[in-house]
Amino acid sequence: MSSFANTVADSTAVQTLPVEDRRGIYAMWCVIATEASLFLCLFGAYFYLGNTKERWTIDRPPELHYAWMMLVVLLVSAFLLRWGEKQVNQARFSAGRLALLLTILLGLGFLALQYFDYASHLKTLTPYSDSYGSLFYAISGFHVAHIVVGILLLAYTWFLPQYGPTTLSPYRPYQTVALYWYFVNALWICIFLILYLIPNLLVYG
Repeated sequence: MSSFANTVADSTAVQTLPVEDRRGIYAMWCVIATEASLFLCLFGAYFYLGNTKERWTIDRPPELHYAWMMLVVLLVSAFLLRWGEKQVNQARFSAGRLALLLTILLGLGFLALQYFDYASHLKTLTPYSDSYGSLFYAISGFHVAHIVVGILLLAYTWFLPQYGPTTLSPYRPYQTVALYWYFVNALWICIFLILYLIPNLLVYG
């Protein structure tokens, strides 16, 4: 009997331990560190091969009009999601859900713009043209994959019944997914500067 009582007591003690509600955020930071390393390697290859002109036969820099629109779309989505975070922190879950939905729609809009951007560039540049073409589509393509993952994570969070640190979802899913989306935004800013804006400034001044 005493053994059974000890087991029940131990079980009760485990259930009353405090929940680490930020472990999802810590895990997301680990994911971001891993993915950032991947893009650092890709950008390193971009700069390294850019010094080897026989492998880098770009005639003109990529066009900017779609890239600008994609930048604006992602920045607006990030501000919306940040606003949604503030609403969730104040237990206004309907407003937070609306911010998620609008962010998802903007993410889909980004994918549509990326499609038109690729369609425009594929007329003169393909992944098989040279090293520049390979890296241009590899870097931007990996970013597209991250956008898709981000949209799926946002959609999954949208279906959750609660977003705050409650018994239903104690690990701050809204903030965790938002952190990933901010990372995706930061990636596009780097891609926009390195692959689009700087080459245009170098050519056209």
